[in-house]
Amino acid sequence: MAVERTYPEIRDAVARLCEQFPGEYWRKLDQEKVYPSEFVGALTEAGYLSILIPEEYGGSGLPLGAACAVLEEIHRSGGNGGACHAQMYTMGTLLRHGSAEQKSQYLPGIADGSLRLQAFGVTEPTSGTDTSRIRTNAVRDGDDYVVNGQKVWISRTQHSDLMILLVRTTSREDSAKHTDGMSVLLVDLREAVGNGLTIKPIDTMMNHATTELFFDDLRVPTKNLIGEEGKGFRCILDGMNAERILIAAECIGDARWFTRKSTQYACEREVFGRPIGQNQGVQFPIARAHIQSEAAALMVQQAADLYDAGEPAGAEANMAKLLASEASWAAADQCIQTHGGYGFAVEYDVERKFRETRLYQVAPVSTNLILSFVATQELGMPKSF
Repeated sequence: MAVERTYPEIRDAVARLCEQFPGEYWRKLDQEKVYPSEFVGALTEAGYLSILIPEEYGGSGLPLGAACAVLEEIHRSGGNGGACHAQMYTMGTLLRHGSAEQKSQYLPGIADGSLRLQAFGVTEPTSGTDTSRIRTNAVRDGDDYVVNGQKVWISRTQHSDLMILLVRTTSREDSAKHTDGMSVLLVDLREAVGNGLTIKPIDTMMNHATTELFFDDLRVPTKNLIGEEGKGFRCILDGMNAERILIAAECIGDARWFTRKSTQYACEREVFGRPIGQNQGVQFPIARAHIQSEAAALMVQQAADLYDAGEPAGAEANMAKLLASEASWAAADQCIQTHGGYGFAVEYDVERKFRETRLYQVAPVSTNLILSFVATQELGMPKSF
């Protein structure tokens, strides 16, 4: 028995929508490295990308758990929510810390699809996961901030109108705590590109539309500051925790997709006069992958429940992301093994999903950093850095 299905109506509706975008659709996009505009448009039109936006702004006003259900079903159906999931997790920053004016200005457009908020600018080449050491800085000049610096692995900037950007407004050395002195800006990419912002695409092993960003005296209005100047780390953490929970849900969807594919193939493929799934050497690894994914799903559900209740959820978000990404990777590896040579054939979609789910061992936070966080913050062991 699988973990109880939350939001069954939403899950069934998303699954029906995904039937319009079968494996052939995703394979073609993957081969051509093209953004899935039609798929994202269909999700937007159906209201799924505005699921977290309050009803007063044109959204559904549902909790993070509902967004998890949407993304899990996309991945369980063989698709990829990476093209659009940022529009959900950026709400952790904008909804919780944005001003009433910012919400009124931007949320209705995001809800109806006329504005896209798909970019989350945090990572830099020299800091990696040590966010406190970012160097991109913003200096006040009248009614603007002037931004200079560089970001990397920032996905979907070429398919977004707005970006949540983390900058330093006070140097690390001049801040009381290393996490102080950072601020969050909402950047209008339509105005920024060519006026201080340069976007350079990065070609990767999966179709993820990721880029490198260069800021040269980019002017951002001070009214676009989200939250309090110098206190942006807390604002960005709410986005990061939502991101980790949502991506964990995607990994659960991947794991269930891989396990279903493995099971179907093992029951249909005959060697030596019987289905290969009749052999325990084939059965047991698939069963183990299933058990691992169902256990991880419980952690994802717990993390989402805590987040929605407004309780501290940092540890649970990290543990959910680690367990779910490891479950999807184990299921992916076993799916390749079960299919044998056919697992590497493009038409089976296994190799594409294999590449896509491997990303989440590294992003949005590496497994080792999660282990370090749990060791020091949850178990009280001394920090190694």
